[in-house]
Amino acid sequence: MFDPSKLAAETLVPVVTQDARTGVVLMLAWADREALERTLATGEMHYRSRTRGPWHKGATSGNTQALVSLSWDCDADTVLARVVPAGPACHDGTTSCFRDDALDSDALSTLDRRIVSRATSATSGDKPSYTKRLLGDRNLRLKKLGEEAAELAVACADGDRTRAVEEAADLVYHALVALRSVDAGLDDVRAVLASRAR
Repeated sequence: MFDPSKLAAETLVPVVTQDARTGVVLMLAWADREALERTLATGEMHYRSRTRGPWHKGATSGNTQALVSLSWDCDADTVLARVVPAGPACHDGTTSCFRDDALDSDALSTLDRRIVSRATSATSGDKPSYTKRLLGDRNLRLKKLGEEAAELAVACADGDRTRAVEEAADLVYHALVALRSVDAGLDDVRAVLASRAR
């Protein structure tokens, strides 16, 4: 259990804020004991600016950060805040205050964005992409989802690591396409996993 009383009343500590669903580091801010207590009491992130004083993240912008967990580092002089953001973390409208593109992307996020892009793009020429075909054909989509799950099960039963990993990748792709067909995606799955981890 996180205990803010470890912190002297007037002391500021850095708070590294991370998206609990994606692992993206969103921002670095400061907090004192009062801000940490308010965070725990309200379930939303509160910080203390060295110039503006106390502030509730998103109070004016609406870009709040719902608390998943707070934890001290090994020296109890830095806090890791895992959150579910309701919008961009940075005042300039970007997801993260950090500018390394690698922080804002991973293979699954890239795949999910590509599926969204294909779902919303117009068909070029007379041959739609495979993703667009799956999204447009319920029976094909469900058939492929079942086939990939069965192929993964067989590879695991055979003890074939290489094939199991490849089939798992195929299954993840087809599962994300199936989710998109019901207007859901990777972030929805991450949110469920984050809530289960609490």
